[in-house]
This record gives sequence, C-alpha cells and structure tokens, in this order.
Amino acid sequence: MLNLIVALLFFLQQAPQFDGAKLERMVQERDQLHAEWRTSESKKSGIFGNRTKKDMIETNEWLERIIQKDNQIMDELRMIGSIETTTISQEKEDYKSITLKLEQDVQALKRAVAEREKEIENKLLERRAFEWMTLIFFLSSLGLGYWVYRLKKA
Repeated sequence: MLNLIVALLFFLQQAPQFDGAKLERMVQERDQLHAEWRTSESKKSGIFGNRTKKDMIETNEWLERIIQKDNQIMDELRMIGSIETTTISQEKEDYKSITLKLEQDVQALKRAVAEREKEIENKLLERRAFEWMTLIFFLSSLGLGYWVYRLKKA
C-alpha cells in the first residue's frame, strides 16, 4: 500500500501544474479512505475480541473504495499523460513546420545570392569590355593622331 502511495506521489510531481490540485485532492481522499480502512481493520466487535463477519465485510468495502479511488487516480494520470503526449506532438509538428519554412527561406536566400553573384559577374564582364574598348579607342586615336602628325610634318 505504501509503495502505491509513493508511486502516486511520484507521478503527481511529474503531472502538469494545472491538474496538480485535482490529483492532490484525489490522493488526499485516498489517504482518508486508507485511514478508515485501518480503523475498520483494527475493529474487533466479536465475542472475546475477535472480528465478526460484519467487521470483515466492512473492511472489504473500504478496500473496494480504495481500489475505486486508485482507479480514478490512474485514469486521471492516463488522461494527463495523453494530454502531454498530444501537446508534445503538436509542438513537434510546429517545430517541423518552422524548420521547413526556415529551410525554404535559406534556399530562397541561396538563390538570391547566386543571382546577385551572377549579376555582379555580368557587370564586371561589361565593365572589362568597356575598359578594353576604351583602351582600343585610345590607342587607335593615339595612332591616328600620330599618323596625322606625320602627314602634316612631311
């Protein structure tokens, strides 16, 4: 019996706080039933201080009440466990969706960076082409100027 109470108290500590009051109340009711059972167990109303059939029936009734209360407590603990499982499952799904969205955002950013790098590379190619054309134009102008200068001098 004591082991059962210790186990129930252990489960109570792990239960969510919002259900703690209800479980605590149920355990207190069970403790009261257990005290009543002990009282009825020690009751000896028979001749020569022996227990009567009525005493034993009363003791069994208290044990049945204790078992019913234990079953109620176990049902409540199962319900709390299922609520926690559901909550954890929902949080897991939420984290999965957040992770998926973040992965999609990362992929979009990678594409944007790749496009930006391609644009930068294209601009550099255009700039180099312009620089080469400018250099060729400058050298052509210089050569043409030198040729005109030699024509006028000769």
